[in-house]
Amino acid sequence: MIPSVTSSTSTRCARLAIVLCTVVALAMPIAAARAQAAPKPFEEMSTSARVLRDSVVQLARAQIGVRYKRGGTNPDRGFDCSGLIKYIMAGLNLEVPRTARQQAGVGLAINRDTSRLLPGDVLTFGRSKRGVSHVGIYIGDGKYIHASTMAGKVIESNIDRPFSPLIKMWRGARRILTLDDSVSAVVLAAKSGGN
Repeated sequence: MIPSVTSSTSTRCARLAIVLCTVVALAMPIAAARAQAAPKPFEEMSTSARVLRDSVVQLARAQIGVRYKRGGTNPDRGFDCSGLIKYIMAGLNLEVPRTARQQAGVGLAINRDTSRLLPGDVLTFGRSKRGVSHVGIYIGDGKYIHASTMAGKVIESNIDRPFSPLIKMWRGARRILTLDDSVSAVVLAAKSGGN
């Protein structure tokens, strides 16, 4: 008689285990859906940052084809490289210095590594180690927009263009829009007295 009690108990345990596994399996998609629906910490700031960066890219792309003009700071008269950056950042109520060399000193320094770049980062270029003489705005996917003296207009280019004596070397980048973009890096740099 004892074997039948043990057999009955093990059958109940097996059934209970099957029921518990079924309940867990059915509840997992519900828990996953609830976890996805629950707001994540800082999600609002992340969304804001993406929207701000998308705005930079749209504003930069809208200038493609505008003629190059040394000292130019608006689409009606034309742009030089730093005038283009100043115009785009002013569209977002961010004040940056006027020249490429000055712009290369604001914000947070980003090493020359495409995996670390974010749309809206200001790319710095130069022919020698003496300093920066050209800037452009990174738009993602290894591309940037800049006012080109060679093309005579605002164009989109690849960062990894082949070497040419006519093309200035990519030196690095500056992040003027911080990670949460609630405060610009320009303001942070100004408060700390530089970069």
